[in-house]
Amino acid sequence: MSTYYKLGKRAGRIAMYNVIDYLESSAVRYSDKTAIIEEDKSITYSDFLDKCKRVGSFLGARLFFNEPIIIFMDKGIDTLMAFFGAVYAGCFYCLVNPELPKNRLLSIKEVLNSRLVITDDENLDAANEIFEGLDVYNIKALKETEVNEDILATARERHIDTDPLYINFTSGSTGVPKGVTISHRSVIEFIDIFTEKFGFKNEDIIANQAPFDFDVSVKDIYSTIKMGATLVIIPKKYFSSPAALLDYICDNKVTTLTWAVSALCLVTTFHGLDYKCPDTVEKILFSGEVMPVKHLKQWMEHLPDTTFVNLYGPTEITCNCTYHIIDRNRDYDGKIPIGKAFPNERVYLMDEEGHIINEPDKAGEICIAGTSVGLGYYNNDEQTEKAFTFNPNVKGYGERIYKTGDLGYFNEAGEIIFNGRKDFQVKYQGHRIELEEVDKAIMEVPEVVRSCTIFDEEKSKLYGFYIGSIDKKELNARLRETMPVYMMPTFLIQRKEFPMTKNGKIDRKKLMEERKKK
Repeated sequence: MSTYYKLGKRAGRIAMYNVIDYLESSAVRYSDKTAIIEEDKSITYSDFLDKCKRVGSFLGARLFFNEPIIIFMDKGIDTLMAFFGAVYAGCFYCLVNPELPKNRLLSIKEVLNSRLVITDDENLDAANEIFEGLDVYNIKALKETEVNEDILATARERHIDTDPLYINFTSGSTGVPKGVTISHRSVIEFIDIFTEKFGFKNEDIIANQAPFDFDVSVKDIYSTIKMGATLVIIPKKYFSSPAALLDYICDNKVTTLTWAVSALCLVTTFHGLDYKCPDTVEKILFSGEVMPVKHLKQWMEHLPDTTFVNLYGPTEITCNCTYHIIDRNRDYDGKIPIGKAFPNERVYLMDEEGHIINEPDKAGEICIAGTSVGLGYYNNDEQTEKAFTFNPNVKGYGERIYKTGDLGYFNEAGEIIFNGRKDFQVKYQGHRIELEEVDKAIMEVPEVVRSCTIFDEEKSKLYGFYIGSIDKKELNARLRETMPVYMMPTFLIQRKEFPMTKNGKIDRKKLMEERKKK
């Protein structure tokens, strides 16, 4: 067993330079404990460690140091073996979702310029077709490779903590995909703080909702491995059946949910908590979209002793940069703060001239500095220079920041309130409005469960999609009592459900495509 993870002390903790240190430390402490559960199978820490080293030995014999490896698989135990095996080989990984359209897969292939693909039985034929010309290997064979400690030691000795760990491609569907590159150092720094701040422990059972190519899953995976906890991978099929989903959570006695807002709203939209309440859940941390207060209240009423945390952060940083712990005695008036910065992260609000905003109620672009900021977009210097720039207010040295494109403002308590996207500000009927403000007004109608407002710039039409029991004529009349005429949607469209992206967000593009077909 390696002892690299004992290389020194930092801030009272054992210094970690490679995420493998988490795995090896937990495998020593919790050798026979279940590390990961995947529906009808599971694996212990010792067995998982062994398989990861086998995969790493196979890859290390075939690749150069710091090469990207494509993982073309659905999420599961084998996928995590491929992740950690890539790291053992001194490389970094990129999970490429097999469900993506072929043209996007080909674009990602071109950006990564990888030489090797890991897949499984289910996706082998598709991998050979899409990644023609690359070396495609089945994870089944890699797991049977004999461990080569010399290969693993050589890779480990060359490693430094600013080496890349993974690439996640942004979810935009047009243009060249942008692969956000995140280092070991960024993940270790964040996970150390994240698990300590929110009281993660080795007894935790963490239910994974997010796809493995979405950075919410980074919190699930590395919090589990660091703490020696247990990760329960929830099959995607359960998110179309709230009753089955809740049965699965309760059967596994889950303690922790770090989920996208839409996944939590799926449960409350269909009154799943009235069917079964997951009362073993101690903490729920949510992100990805604005949490509707009425949905949060339902969760809080059913789980009176559970801690709820609102998290914020774009893909271009490591998971999150701000947090707000929900105060059960506070009236949020429809606006839950994204809160304050995590330790060792700096969050600025900047106006269009680059000046820092400190006063309350004045909106500016959210910009982030610190270790959490990504290494940039892989093989895309032009886009990297646009988004990963330098703080114009810092003189004498370069403070690197990421400009999110999100807007926010400080409330009187100094908390940041998310105020929409810069590109969600639209000019409608001569007025500049925020689409989130329209959503907020619609959501305040008691009979409305969810809302999504979309602007068709070409036709200058505002579409208010909603889920709820109220008739659209009645909704229109109610909104006119509280909403300025210039903010009223051109059309209100009642739906039974919203299409979702694979990352658990409302699929705005698909909503409009479905609308245009009618």
